[in-house]
Amino acid sequence: MASPERPPQELDTPSAPVRREPRGASPEHAEPSHFIPHVQGLRAIAVLLVVLYHFWPARLPGGYVGVDVFFVISGFLITGHLLRELTATGGIALAQFWARRARRLLPASLLVLVFCALCVSSAYLFPLSGLQREIDEIVASTFYVENWFLAFTSADYLAHSSSTTVQHYWSLSLEEQFYVMWPLLILVAAWLAVKWFRGRRRAWILMVLSAVSIASLIFCILFTATNPAPAYFVTFGRMWEFGLGAMLALVPALRIRNAIGGFVLGWAGVIALVYTAFRFDGTTVFPGYAALLPALGAAAVIAASNSGRWWQPTRVLALRPARFVGDISYSLYLWHWPLIVIAPSVPFWGLTIYHRVALLGICFVLAWLTKRFVEDPVRRWKPLLRRRPRVTLWASLGAMVLVGAVALGGWAVNASAYQEGVAQVAETRANPPACFGAASVLDPSCAGTDFGDTILPSPGFAGADGPDEDQCFVQLTDSRPTSCTFGSDDPDAPVVALVGDSHAYQLLSTFEEIADENGWRLVTYFKGACPWNTTPLSTPGAFGQACSDWRAQVIQALDEDPPDVVFTAALASTPYSADGYDSAHDAAVAGYQDAWSAMTAIGVPVVTVVDNPAYETDPNKCLRTRDASSCTVARADALATDDPLRDAATGMADVTLLDFTDVYCDDTTCFPVVGGANLYRDQDHLTVTFLNTLEPQYTAAISAALASRG
Repeated sequence: MASPERPPQELDTPSAPVRREPRGASPEHAEPSHFIPHVQGLRAIAVLLVVLYHFWPARLPGGYVGVDVFFVISGFLITGHLLRELTATGGIALAQFWARRARRLLPASLLVLVFCALCVSSAYLFPLSGLQREIDEIVASTFYVENWFLAFTSADYLAHSSSTTVQHYWSLSLEEQFYVMWPLLILVAAWLAVKWFRGRRRAWILMVLSAVSIASLIFCILFTATNPAPAYFVTFGRMWEFGLGAMLALVPALRIRNAIGGFVLGWAGVIALVYTAFRFDGTTVFPGYAALLPALGAAAVIAASNSGRWWQPTRVLALRPARFVGDISYSLYLWHWPLIVIAPSVPFWGLTIYHRVALLGICFVLAWLTKRFVEDPVRRWKPLLRRRPRVTLWASLGAMVLVGAVALGGWAVNASAYQEGVAQVAETRANPPACFGAASVLDPSCAGTDFGDTILPSPGFAGADGPDEDQCFVQLTDSRPTSCTFGSDDPDAPVVALVGDSHAYQLLSTFEEIADENGWRLVTYFKGACPWNTTPLSTPGAFGQACSDWRAQVIQALDEDPPDVVFTAALASTPYSADGYDSAHDAAVAGYQDAWSAMTAIGVPVVTVVDNPAYETDPNKCLRTRDASSCTVARADALATDDPLRDAATGMADVTLLDFTDVYCDDTTCFPVVGGANLYRDQDHLTVTFLNTLEPQYTAAISAALASRG
């Protein structure tokens, strides 16, 4: 009769008795004989790469590869555990395996999710405009489908400005899906071996997992090349990394025990991880083939098995400090990102190096406390260990439902305030107060107007005050010259082309209104981080190439069907290649002039605007808890002193330059609120509400350009 904890999964009788792992042990630490100290050190490297990357992304731009290291480790450890059980019993107790994973992972995970749900439900700590997205992602993370949520919404994981408190749960969701699928794959392979191939289970498991891994790698490379944003999160595109670790467990010959071989292989793996951490960045097309380097590096460290001398990587990674960080790595990963997102909104908490180091220390303390008082006690809790696995599984489901209810409760409490925020933005756009926003500076009749403490839209809702035509905005490696048309359908209507990066896209809603009011047709071309300029970006690889390809196609489209005027805007700090020029600035100036000349040469005037100031972080985080006068920034820090767009336009025929710097700043200081208008929806993009107050100036400039054509 089948065991009640392992119904019909037994495949054959084990050839030799092997001790089953204790019911309460997690696969990573199942038995002392299976514990591999240097793998804990590798965990430490992985978590430190991710954490330090999130704290200092400019210093460690490729630290996100730490997640790939975790995947390889999990594939190695989990596959080894499942093979030992299969050898010992002829089967895999699926319910027991899943219950063990639930006891190991859910307590700390759900604790952090409750913390996040409570924080985002507080208007004091989090912008109300982001609440709906936060609640959606907390619920998705609770039920371990966050990676699919992000894939379907095409989130860019490497774009920190758009991150939620739980976005890092995508990797945990993917791992949980691996824990569900992997033992099933092994069981299917073992069943086929017993049924048809004389019981050669290990060989068939190796073949099946190899086939899945190879297919996954091919899919990953192809999908990353065509759809990089969702490719980062899709489960099957990451299975090959787990499979790579599995190969080390399935093929003992891959474990190098020779002293010289282990030394070379292990340190080569460490060097590969360090190299990717410093050389990869947000523009690297990832995962794709680029993920092979950190994954193979992690595999090399695991495969290096000689620990005879102190200089061996296995000995160094097994040192007590490394093992300590490895032990708390799970909780450290859970806590660090929510604290990074929330901390800037805490009153009196700054962004200095001292604050960041202090926050990093808090993360370590919370991780240790969680490991000591949450992870370990629940994993060993006898009331669950003494009962059948289904008790743990039902208890886990109940806890997940409860956490989801807490998150939805946060939405219920704030729903009315959220709707009020939506209504406020709509009302302010439709009926702005007199002398509001830029008018308070540019209209002489508004001199002396005092808006007091008025901030519209409110700091809690400014993040939602942007264009909502995402289908017109291409990103990452997408080079399609996507065009959208708004305004008049009259074939004789003047055509205005709005072209550029996200700083041109931020003008879209305002320009739609201008086009409707003036009977113009508006045609748009937008690509993130890719200004309308012929000089290549300094960004290497597919991202830079996609930008160059997009530009060429946009210039061709404009040449084939010329508009009556082109308006363009761009981020001043965009990095350009200096090849052939004295500086990147000179190269950028030449590139702007070259792109614009293609239009002015055929009689199409160009209108452009000096870039707006940029903050280090979203000023609304400050405005939610402090007076606007406390949230200013020095003009020298916020403004690009050598905006290439300004220098390119100065003195160029048929090019009009708008400069609203004196609206944003006085001689020494730049402001987040002007004339009662909240300028920013994030650290460098302006709200539609404020941009609408510049509508008279945009209209006048475009009208003058149209008139200049006769």
